[in-house]
Amino acid sequence: MPRQGVVARVERFDERVTILEELPGRVDALSTQISQLRDDMHREFSPVRDENERVMNHTRMLHEDLKADLTLIRAGQSSGPRRRRRPKS
Repeated sequence: MPRQGVVARVERFDERVTILEELPGRVDALSTQISQLRDDMHREFSPVRDENERVMNHTRMLHEDLKADLTLIRAGQSSGPRRRRRPKS
């Protein structure tokens, strides 16, 4: 193999090794960024989750109130006197 071919191959190999040596640091930096993103998302979504829970609790309370009101209305309808409708003249 000509000397020039060997030199070019060694140089390419050296470049590849340099890139591979940088990978652990890049992976560590990416891991840190992902961790920060996760913390930021947790911090931002927690209030949304709390607000959704508050709204759902309020909705449940309103639903229970509505059911109680309907029960009272039905009880009043069944126990009260019934009027007959007069035919229209």
